[in-house]
Amino acid sequence: MEVVPTSTFDPSEGEVGRWARQLGRIHHSAGGVPARGSAARLRYRAEGGKMRCYLEGPATAAAVLAMPGFAEVEVRAHRAKKDIQPVRFPASREGAK
Repeated sequence: MEVVPTSTFDPSEGEVGRWARQLGRIHHSAGGVPARGSAARLRYRAEGGKMRCYLEGPATAAAVLAMPGFAEVEVRAHRAKKDIQPVRFPASREGAK
């Protein structure tokens, strides 16, 4: 999800706290996803001279991710699934240290 604030965006401390609690719910809404795969991540990127902010998390928590956390912020489902590449971890060998 891309998080797009307005030019007058200036959140209060209470708004930031509410959004932090909302992000904390992502783990619970991710269902049977293991803990390491259910975390939310904010990713910042500069594209074309503009700073962009992306909120990433498990697909099973898409409803929580899409909820606006602030009054002056729009949440857009920006990326297609084909752009998302899975992370593969090598299988650990037993006995290897």
